[in-house]
Amino acid sequence: MIKTHQVKIEPNAHMTRVIEDLFNYRRYCWNQALAIWNNMYDESCILDDKTLKPNERKVRNELVANKQDWQYSRSARVLQQTSSSLEKAWKSFWNPSMPNHGKPRFKSKKNYKPTFSTDRARLASGKLVLDKPQGISKSVWYGIRLRETPRFEGKLKSCTITKKSDGYYASLVFNTTHNEIVPKTSEIVGIDVNVKHFNYNEGQQIDIYPKKLEQYYQRITHYQRMLARKRLENPRNFKTKRYTKVKTKLRRDYQKVTNLQKDILNQFTCHIISTYSEIHIEDLNVHGMMMSKKMGKNLHRSLFGKLRDTFTYKCKWNNRKLVLVDRLYPSTQICSVCGYRKTKEGYGGKQTLSGDSIHHNHQKYYCYSCGAILDRDENAVENIKNYVA
Repeated sequence: MIKTHQVKIEPNAHMTRVIEDLFNYRRYCWNQALAIWNNMYDESCILDDKTLKPNERKVRNELVANKQDWQYSRSARVLQQTSSSLEKAWKSFWNPSMPNHGKPRFKSKKNYKPTFSTDRARLASGKLVLDKPQGISKSVWYGIRLRETPRFEGKLKSCTITKKSDGYYASLVFNTTHNEIVPKTSEIVGIDVNVKHFNYNEGQQIDIYPKKLEQYYQRITHYQRMLARKRLENPRNFKTKRYTKVKTKLRRDYQKVTNLQKDILNQFTCHIISTYSEIHIEDLNVHGMMMSKKMGKNLHRSLFGKLRDTFTYKCKWNNRKLVLVDRLYPSTQICSVCGYRKTKEGYGGKQTLSGDSIHHNHQKYYCYSCGAILDRDENAVENIKNYVA
């Protein structure tokens, strides 16, 4: 089983320069490979010859054949992995199931996420050792200290180094075994996703948007306004040292937001996986919901799509049954006690965000068949839990 562990690394001054050079080399290889790919594709279209269409092997061979002298002092695996990544990017662009994937573009040094990958890295004496190019002495090729011990054991398949606002990180991909978690009960859990919180069985709730997160977003808004004012005051030459300093603070707060929400989401999904044997969640049209001008930002911060993706791979790892409730299933309109369904033409109308036409209460569900008065979220959880695919 393939698993990835992202670890913060602490390279010394020499290896820091090596990593920065590899960031730039990866960007150079990407731009060269993309130019070759575009030329080959245009040639195949003009001559109407499908055999001339580009692929990873053709582009890689062209890059290797036209190598310059200085490139031999860089890792050859970075070039190989870059051409492979370019082919995957084009396949994702043409894949109809990924309509939002953008067309591969040339990468600029001014606006570029520093990263590179290699499949020849290894772990030795608790340190990460990158693949050494030919002609470089072993005495100046140091191991990179890891902030923590990798949590997986097995063969190291690949390593991706990324630069973030607070340092360098290595994503280590292992081919390892997985110890399946045995559920504590054989019960079914229904999860109702709402803005800023998730509800599940017996009125339990997890807050995905804590107060600490609101403080981070207030600081992010402040920094964004500072950057906007600097661009307005000096539009031609706004990238000063102060501008760069504020931009670094903005990136650091964005990373804190990501880490906080990722931690909450992983703890919640692990609790559900270790407790229940069958999981029911809603199959929401997240992209369509985020197009709302009023609720788009809050929906994006509530991690609806990330929740589904996390449950998908964790259920596959631990042999759990994941049921996706149909997105048109009226979980908020049905009474979980008697099965009565509210309709637009029926008495009281449909249940909306402001209640129905008689009781304007968002949090309460009033059943006009059996007389039950239920909590809106708990009622939806019971309906999702009782859904049969």
